[in-house]
Parts: sequence; C-alpha cells; structure tokens
Amino acid sequence: MVYKQKKSSYWWYKFTWNGKLVRESTKQANRRVAEQMESAKRTQLAKREVGIKDPVAVPTLEDFAEKQFIPFAEKQFATRPKTLAFYKNGVANLLAYKPIARVPLDAITTGNIAGFSAARKQSNLATATVNRELQVLRRMFRLAQEWGKVERLLPRVSMVPKENHRERVLTEDEEDRYLKAATAIGDGIQEAYQRALEGIRATQRGEKPAKPRDPYMLRDVATVLIDCALRPEECFRLRWDQVRDGEMHILHGKTDNARRVIPLSDRAASVIESRRQGELASPWVFPAPTMTGHIEKSSGSLLRRSS
Repeated sequence: MVYKQKKSSYWWYKFTWNGKLVRESTKQANRRVAEQMESAKRTQLAKREVGIKDPVAVPTLEDFAEKQFIPFAEKQFATRPKTLAFYKNGVANLLAYKPIARVPLDAITTGNIAGFSAARKQSNLATATVNRELQVLRRMFRLAQEWGKVERLLPRVSMVPKENHRERVLTEDEEDRYLKAATAIGDGIQEAYQRALEGIRATQRGEKPAKPRDPYMLRDVATVLIDCALRPEECFRLRWDQVRDGEMHILHGKTDNARRVIPLSDRAASVIESRRQGELASPWVFPAPTMTGHIEKSSGSLLRRSS
C-alpha cells in the first residue's frame, strides 16, 4: 500500500516481505508514480530470492580513480611517498585523456587503451614512461574487479613493445676514473676556498669567504653506492644509528626485501668514519640544506650543495 504521513507531501509505501516490514519514502508527490515504485521494489526483492542480482552501476574511470583508487593509494602507501607519487602521476595522465577518463570501466576497450598509448607517444615520451602509466591502469582494473565494481572481466592492458632496458656494470677502470674525478672536484673546491682566504676581499676588505659545506660529498656517496650496492634513496636517507659494528642496517626501502644488513668494505668504512669525525652535526650521514635534512635526487647537483 502507499500512504502519506502527516505534514508530508511525499507518498510512502509499506508492505511485508517474508515476515519483515518494508517501509520507504518514494520522495514523490504523485501517487501513481509511488505505486509504480512500490511494484518495482517488490519485483527487486523477488529477483533477489531466486539469485538474480541488480545490475552494478559501473563508475567511469575518472570517478573510480578520484573516489576509490586514489584514497586507497593514499592509505596503502602513506609511508612510501615515492610510490604514492608514482600512482598519482599515472592517474593524472590517464584522466587527461578524455576518451577513457569519462567512459564507464566496462566500456573501455583495447582500442581506447591503444589510443591513449599512441597519444602519449606522440608527446615524445619514452616507451618506458608510457608503460609505467599503463601499469597504473592495469592496477586500477584489477582492483575494480576485486572490489566488485564491474560484473565482467575488463580488457587486458598490454605494454608498449620495444622498451629500452638499461643494464650496465661499471668496469674497474671506469669506477677508478669516476672516483678520481669526484675527488678532484672536492680538491678544486678546497683550493678555491684557500685562494679566497688569501684574496683581496678577505685580507683587505674583511669579507670572509663561506667555508665549503661538504666538498667531497660526491666522492663519498659514489663510494658507498658502489661498495655497498645500495639503492640511491637508501643511501640518501642513511642515518648514523644505522651504521654500527662494521655493518650498515637498512631498515626499510622499496620492497619488504629491502630490509637487510650489509657489511662495510674497508673503503666504505673509511669514508663513513671520516664523515663521522667531520664538523657537520646531523643525524644523517649525508646531510644537506633540504626540507628533509639529507641529500635528495631532486636536490639538483650534489656539487652545488657541497660548495
């Protein structure tokens, strides 16, 4: 039956189904429409009893990304800012391509995906960059299926072929020449400082030159990276409490397997010890005037920050 409550212009419906009272407002002022809604509700309940589910309202890629995927990534990777930035950047580039951004997930075809790849390649992006964005789309598709946002399998996301893979190991000669060059840079910074101390500005005008902050940082970082096989981010975030008893204790990193203990080579131990005795008081082995307090990949040049 349908009825109106006191002081309400809307019709409600009320009936009993399998011993349970069903009562809802139709939010309609037209009785005929309200009766149709009651009938539709009874039909819906009957279908559920025989296992017929209501069709899933499939979100567009844009809605799924903004309302579910990004919040999930922010929670999942709260302690891994680089990974979170990777997903957010990938999502932003996917949503900038309107032929897939505003399309329901189950309406996206392999042709749409190929169109996105082609458009990104036309922007002179490297194949590797396009493939990283496709990996984000692949992850979104998998989660949409796991979370029941679609009723059928979504299209396969294939990577663009012919991606360049860089695998190169320095020879002993290249390593030696690089470290010598890095040492020469530090020597040059020191010599320039000494010349400044003896120059006219310092001796006659009383303008004291700024002392180099860390002239041999490039050499020290390169030595630790080579001898200890660290990832750059692990080296940048290295703290003094992680270096003890001739070992380096890596507590976190890109994956769960990043947690490990690395014995220091004699050369790396010498570099670490010389920095420990230096004048820079900091919890970081490689401090720098950045927001984090340590050197960063995005800091530009280690040389500029060392001089």
